[in-house]
Amino acid sequence: MRPNLAARLGVWSAHHRKTAILGWLLFVVLATTIGGASGMVTASDDEMGVGDSGRAAAILDDAGVEEPAGELVMVSSRTADGWRDAAGDLSEALTATGETRRMQAPLPSKDGKDALLRFQMKGASDEAADRVQPVLDAVQKAKDEGAGKGISVYQFGDASSEKQLGDLLSDDLTKAEFTAVPLALGILLVAFGAVVAALLPVGLALTACVAAFGLLSLASHQLHLFETTYSVMFLMGLAVGVDYCLFYLRRERDERAAGHDAETALRIAAATSGRAVLVSGLTVMVAMAGMFLSGLLLFKGFAVATILVVCVAMLGSVTVLPALLSALGDRINAGRIPFLNRKNKKGAHASGGIARKILRPVLAAPKFFAVASVALLLALAAPAVGMKTEALGLEKQFGSDAPLSVSFREITKEFPGGPAPAKIVVKADEAGDIRSQKMRDALDEVVRDAGKGAELTVHKNAGVAEIDVPLPGDGSGAEAKKALGELRDDVVPAAFDGLDARAYVGGDLADSVDFSDQLSKGIVPVFAFIAAVTFLLMLFSFRSVVIAVTSIALNLLSVGAAYGVMTAVFQHGWGAELIGSEQVGAIENWMPLFVLVVLFGLSMDYHVFVVSRISEARDRGLDNRTAIREGITRTAGAVTGAAVIMVAVFAVFGTLSMQDMQQMGVGLGVAVLLDATVVRMVLLPSLMTLLGERNWRTPRGLSWLPRISHGEPAAAEQPAPRRVPSGRV
Repeated sequence: MRPNLAARLGVWSAHHRKTAILGWLLFVVLATTIGGASGMVTASDDEMGVGDSGRAAAILDDAGVEEPAGELVMVSSRTADGWRDAAGDLSEALTATGETRRMQAPLPSKDGKDALLRFQMKGASDEAADRVQPVLDAVQKAKDEGAGKGISVYQFGDASSEKQLGDLLSDDLTKAEFTAVPLALGILLVAFGAVVAALLPVGLALTACVAAFGLLSLASHQLHLFETTYSVMFLMGLAVGVDYCLFYLRRERDERAAGHDAETALRIAAATSGRAVLVSGLTVMVAMAGMFLSGLLLFKGFAVATILVVCVAMLGSVTVLPALLSALGDRINAGRIPFLNRKNKKGAHASGGIARKILRPVLAAPKFFAVASVALLLALAAPAVGMKTEALGLEKQFGSDAPLSVSFREITKEFPGGPAPAKIVVKADEAGDIRSQKMRDALDEVVRDAGKGAELTVHKNAGVAEIDVPLPGDGSGAEAKKALGELRDDVVPAAFDGLDARAYVGGDLADSVDFSDQLSKGIVPVFAFIAAVTFLLMLFSFRSVVIAVTSIALNLLSVGAAYGVMTAVFQHGWGAELIGSEQVGAIENWMPLFVLVVLFGLSMDYHVFVVSRISEARDRGLDNRTAIREGITRTAGAVTGAAVIMVAVFAVFGTLSMQDMQQMGVGLGVAVLLDATVVRMVLLPSLMTLLGERNWRTPRGLSWLPRISHGEPAAAEQPAPRRVPSGRV
């Protein structure tokens, strides 16, 4: 039988190990160097927009209207007018920084105990976060001086929040890197019981991430990226990179323990686990490509990042990994740790003992365990029925006790709608004139209807006008959404009806609403795409419609359970304090689609690996039930180790500071845990047992599908067991 692509790559790499290893190192160095020199281009707020809010931002951008970064500072006192001296001194200090402009007179609150200072940062808005530090220092000094006098000072604005967001993202990514990597290494030490064997997957995963970082920087010049894209790439790269290497390395060690020589063991591992890695990696990459159908720049960036890192990790696993294994030989077990993984001394068939005990009752009563496991997953998914999504504001992202969140609450309580007004943008057509009397009357009408606090700015040369309209409450709640709807449906259309102008309502809340609307439209084509891709790849791999359909069904159960747990923890607050989080009342609006796509891709790691081993046993002539038992038990160690590593990596993200990172970590971690335990160890074997021979039937109309072997011819010709040297697994 002709070797498959993975086998050919593995054999070539083993025979040309210096070329493979040096080629990999050269690739990593070049990608990192060139990518670092080019730098990463991040997306502007205008580029992220969709719908009417995106059109409003595009009008301002095309007209060259620079939106300055606005800042608000509230000075509070215990008595009416007690803030005047402190507010006056702070205004002078802020002006003296040389970084502010358009400092307005203090605006008193209704009871006279608070005053709001409003100003803008000088320079471009996308550079304001880099220049805001002197302003922050001046505010902090005023806060310290006023503490003993009963004066409180609160600051919230575009520049200050962006700076804190950037600092927090940087700190979180550093924490993730320095926590996830040692965790993965520790788990691998327990799994393999040898330092070198544990270091190999981690080293390859990290080099894959580094190379992908460089490639992503190059790609960002064509497709601008969001700030969290690198965090997502690192999470995915470390998880799949370690998993792919683990699957490959486990199979090679099992074959050596079974009595094969080093070259044969490596060839079998390349033909079996190597092929599973290629199929899995391809499935993940194609599934990720579905995010391009969302119509959102954020998801396009996620798609590019995950495709790049999965592709690099997959190629490294089937090329440089066999080369390293061939070069290391028995030294793969160097740094043996006493008392760890002692079962390996008993041979390959000693693994899977726990899985064998679990499978015994599952295979004996498959109907009961199938129903029980489905019921459990549906129960976990139940809270998702009431899932609410929104673009979580920075005050929710940081947590209720964060200084920025406290400032936001205090300012919006006394001055509702201040930090996040709606923005009406009006563009006169060529036949119109923004300075005409009719246009002026329409603009004045909108300002009157918008109520107190509405501000009109006319850019005459650009033919553009903008009106800032304060929204009730905190600018994002039900009242604010109702007010936004009235502006869009009634006020603006009525005012500009019959005029040669285009008018759109934008702003933070409008951005969130339009983003969510686009997500709801995009999720159907994205899901249809990844479901079709999963079905086709599984169909071509196993020539079975039943296996292809059950793959999708099992994935949906895992995704549903993840949604339910996310909703329970973050929307309802059940157990949120256990991970240092809190109830925020909603799920980040991009999270459900992201979790769906990622889990459909990642779950294929386990599914392809396990079903391939079952199919391999079938090809050797075993009956369905026996093949299931052997496939599950033989892969249990690798699947468990891979799942523990993935869950550990995702759990690190679940403990970070940002709310969306916490939601992503918890959602993915729970789904992978359930997928590798309840789904793969209980539901999959019970379902395949109930289906029996129908698992492997190919419909007559699909008999033309190529027959793909999941084993390796030599694997069926097991040599007589030989004594395994001490320390060899």
